Amino acid sequence: MKIELRSDTLTLPTEGMRDAMFSAPLGDDVFGEDPTVNALQVKVAQMFGMEDALFCPSGTMSNQMAISSHISKGQEVICDELSHIYLYEGGGIMANAGASVKLLKGDLGRLTKAQIQAAISPDDIHACESGLVSLENTMNKGGGSIYEATDLQEISDFCKASKIPLHLDGARLFNALVVTGQRPTEFGSWFDSISICLSKGLGSPVGSVLIGNKAFIKKARRVRKRLGGGWRQAGLLAAAGIYALDHHVERLAEDHARAQSIGQICAKLPWVNQVLPVKTNIVIIQLDGSLTSAAYVPKLTQLGIMCAPFGPQYIRFVTHLNFGDEDLAQFEKLIKQI
Repeated sequence: MKIELRSDTLTLPTEGMRDAMFSAPLGDDVFGEDPTVNALQVKVAQMFGMEDALFCPSGTMSNQMAISSHISKGQEVICDELSHIYLYEGGGIMANAGASVKLLKGDLGRLTKAQIQAAISPDDIHACESGLVSLENTMNKGGGSIYEATDLQEISDFCKASKIPLHLDGARLFNALVVTGQRPTEFGSWFDSISICLSKGLGSPVGSVLIGNKAFIKKARRVRKRLGGGWRQAGLLAAAGIYALDHHVERLAEDHARAQSIGQICAKLPWVNQVLPVKTNIVIIQLDGSLTSAAYVPKLTQLGIMCAPFGPQYIRFVTHLNFGDEDLAQFEKLIKQI
């Protein structure tokens, strides 16, 4: 029996989602004529209290579209050193936007207003002009860590006063919302743009949505086309996103509870040094002493526990809608064999 914990991107559509997909009305989205894509975009924009939205193939593309739409060549993006936009998007900040990056070291990937304020470049022709601040919530490399509302409000107020746009990589934002009880409209007021992923915990097969004002989304649409991301009859996929938003948000709490259990199980293992705080559906363990993920991930895989190396001594497990209580019980039984 294989227990899949490498990522929440490995989920398969539920029966209800498949039915919604295959009954969706379709059209050509490049012409703006796919009614299901249009419905998804309106739904997400209204949910966050923002003017417009754009359906994209991936979170990487939506993040890169946002950066290219906000920033000018030669400017810099301020973000945490663990940010997905820096570590896992193929150097896109440089390749797509022609921008530099100023990396900060936050608390499990979370930045403060004071850090950002201190990082803003001076008004000096020798300096790289600060053109964008980007946050990530939840923070993947921080073990699914979550920003407090007070911190986001402070950062937002500072960026608005400084006239520097603020972007959110919200790939797993709904996981944060379920934990904190924060409202999507609060995020719409804090950020100039937000990327949300439909194909992680929400369980859609493909797709992310970029949200912002109408002028920003118009610009982002041009960038999407340039990157080759124009859709045709994409309503089939958009229908999955609509279904996920209607049926799969509240159930994220189940993933979080099972992740807590995994963390508690792993904390008792003699070969685990520590478990990072488990806040959502991501569990990151640090191996003890000189043990390495290169040695232990194959051991776990051989047992049937699929997981991901997350650094020389770190391993990541991610819970999702295809990982249930029976899988959790089997996980506990197997991992104790090492």
